[in-house]
Amino acid sequence: MVMNSDYTKAIPDAWKNVSLVFSALGDEHRQRILLTFEPGERLNVGQIVEVSTLSRSAVSHHLKILREAGVLDSEKIGKEVYFWLNKKQIKESLTAVMDYMKSQ
Repeated sequence: MVMNSDYTKAIPDAWKNVSLVFSALGDEHRQRILLTFEPGERLNVGQIVEVSTLSRSAVSHHLKILREAGVLDSEKIGKEVYFWLNKKQIKESLTAVMDYMKSQ
């Protein structure tokens, strides 16, 4: 068997956001934040802070990283910003990796 020696090969489109998603999910606090969400639930920063051991600013920081990676979506309603899981983005990233693993 011969390895693929073309390291400079372009990353496939299906892998476009994989590194962002996996980096965002690589932190235990961000994993705990994700596990806070019940199916279909939308939460604001205050609600997450209530069940967290982190400060409001730390939770906000982690939410920003998760949102920028596409793991969470958000919407501002009045003075509050509500967050929810972006299941489509998470599934696409995991599927891209699983499809690659199945082809090996």
